Amino acid sequence: MRKISNYLKEVYNELVHKVTWPSWPELQNSMVVVMVASLIIALIIYGMDVSFTKIMEQIYKLFY
Repeated sequence: MRKISNYLKEVYNELVHKVTWPSWPELQNSMVVVMVASLIIALIIYGMDVSFTKIMEQIYKLFY
């Protein structure tokens, strides 16, 4: 039990005194970057999905 207590104290000490937390403007900038990157990736996946759907439709038309 003493090891767990010591571990939790060390975790708290590290989070409060050693970790440098980003400022609010830094968080906002990071959020914008993540949102833009997510949108770009989603559009790429959508484009691939539409392309493969069209290709598969053409292949199916050949056999049916």
